[in-house]
Amino acid sequence: LRKGDTVALLMGNEPDFIHVWFGLAKLGCVVAFLNFNVRSRSLLHCLSSCEPKILVVGADLLGTLEEILPNLQKDVSVWVMTKDSTLPSVHTLLDKIEAASEDPVPADRRSANNLKASVLYIFTSGTTGLPKAAVISHMQVLKGAAGLWAFGATAEDIIYITLPLYHSAASLLGIGGCIELGATCVLRKKFSASQFWHDCRKYNVTVIQYIGELCRYLCSQPVKEGEKNHKVRLAVGNGVRNDVWREFLDRFGAVKICEFYGATEGNICFMNHTGQIGSVGRTNFFYKLFFSFDLIKYDFQKDEPVRNKHGWCEKVKKGEAGLLISKVNAKNPFFGYAGNKRHTEKKLLCDVFRKGDIYFNTGDLMVQDQENFLYFWDRIGDTFRWKGENVATTEVSDAIVMLDFIQEANMYGVSVPAHEGKAGMASLILKENTTLDLEQMYKQVVTYLPSYACPLFLRVQVNCITAPCI
Repeated sequence: LRKGDTVALLMGNEPDFIHVWFGLAKLGCVVAFLNFNVRSRSLLHCLSSCEPKILVVGADLLGTLEEILPNLQKDVSVWVMTKDSTLPSVHTLLDKIEAASEDPVPADRRSANNLKASVLYIFTSGTTGLPKAAVISHMQVLKGAAGLWAFGATAEDIIYITLPLYHSAASLLGIGGCIELGATCVLRKKFSASQFWHDCRKYNVTVIQYIGELCRYLCSQPVKEGEKNHKVRLAVGNGVRNDVWREFLDRFGAVKICEFYGATEGNICFMNHTGQIGSVGRTNFFYKLFFSFDLIKYDFQKDEPVRNKHGWCEKVKKGEAGLLISKVNAKNPFFGYAGNKRHTEKKLLCDVFRKGDIYFNTGDLMVQDQENFLYFWDRIGDTFRWKGENVATTEVSDAIVMLDFIQEANMYGVSVPAHEGKAGMASLILKENTTLDLEQMYKQVVTYLPSYACPLFLRVQVNCITAPCI
């Protein structure tokens, strides 16, 4: 491997994830974090997007590559985190690490060119289709690592991370934040609602990370004595509903909820320092000097921002929902997506308020109230969130139409009571003289899609008349 090479990393939450990530970063490689829930064609799509020379796989995830391994090995060398392998074409890494020299890597092989140099690819569906490799620079890593500090965490804190490391929240904010602070990290393989507070008490945890679903899962657990008997003082994350926010505080005590807003590839972030329930943060004159953003009118019929007779976008009034856009400049650049210039350009809005200006289109609708608190409203585009993940509607539809009895399939999200995000509804048109085979349908979606992307509801259309949901 050489400086600038890309290495894909397919591993769960374990110390070796961090060891490999930092070791490769020190060599000057770009590390692409892969979602271990992604399978088959979608995984091949991710690999083709970032074009890695090597794929490093966790020992427990090698089996997930079985279907694509023959195609994969034509272009990518596969290494597994074990000392031996039953597959002759798969290289082992642990035995090489144990035999490697412990001497420091020479400085000329581990120096970053500049803060804008790429160091990571983190996959996100965002609001536009299949997963894309968001380019993360050293500058963005440093900004992300400062998040816990900005919320008041210190070197004395013990930070509990249960979110997957392939997401920026856990890797940049969580692991990066621990290193920036010199704090202690408690890393769990997978979130467990039943063991969460037990772990917090056992390890004297003071800071936790969350997504909205995590808080709801904790509130859904049976009530036990001593639930406020812990040392957690900060909860940092996003996506918690107002009712869950209130219940969480009532039930688990004086934990400060630190809600924030930010996109992996975005150039803007909001942070709620005051504890205002439901808000992602508050803006003011000074904030906008550093992060120039606006909320603009959006035409849902045309699926594009509203422009007046002069061709300029129009800002919404306070209290109205508008599309969040953030100005792209030298202070707040947008680095785009690896290997996909078209998708990079698609996320930019040009000539917004004057000729030549450029803004990053977040794809999110926000509301700013009279006191300048900001609230997430909804998401536009062809994705929706479920189980804390972005579901690409095109990815699901493409998997379903492969079935020989499906003529057309469209996927969209529907609200489900007492759940964050939206659950998947697949609207289907069957081919003539065929019937819906639910067994084949089930096998198809679980084979080709991650679990969070599998539709929970099917709607079969017959002669353009919608039948009852199945």
